Amino acid sequence: MKRAIYPGSFDPVTFGHLDMIGRSAKMVDELVVAVLVNSAKNPLFSIEERVKMLEEMTDHLPNVSIRSFEGLTIDYARSIGANIIVRGLRAVTDFEYELQIAQTNRIVNPDIDTMFLTTSLEYAYLSSTIVKEIASYGGDISKFVPQKLMGRIYEKYEKNRCV
Repeated sequence: MKRAIYPGSFDPVTFGHLDMIGRSAKMVDELVVAVLVNSAKNPLFSIEERVKMLEEMTDHLPNVSIRSFEGLTIDYARSIGANIIVRGLRAVTDFEYELQIAQTNRIVNPDIDTMFLTTSLEYAYLSSTIVKEIASYGGDISKFVPQKLMGRIYEKYEKNRCV
């Protein structure tokens, strides 16, 4: 069985993330979307909120599950029996960074490969950081995230402005 993980912070999930999930899910038997708990970052959404949003957005994909994890991606992949790590590439700068990590992971565990997918052209510029920046000023994020999530994103910034 081909089990892959697609790790990330998904804070918030974007159309680019959903495109990567849908495309990679077609290539494997099981895809675990692994939401990283990163204590070094100050996320907009809690880990539970991110997992819930992803579950809602992927409930139509029967071979996709959403889980959270802490620590090294390579260790988590091994612990759940995944033999593929899926990573998205938007630009050359992504490639240089991701290649270094993939090569390091390969030395740590040669049984786990990294599969790079280039983003669909319409999402090549998109990142969660861009979405948060626009949303923080009340800008239109409808082209970047599902309608179902927009209210939650704006609400986070409204709460922060009121504090």
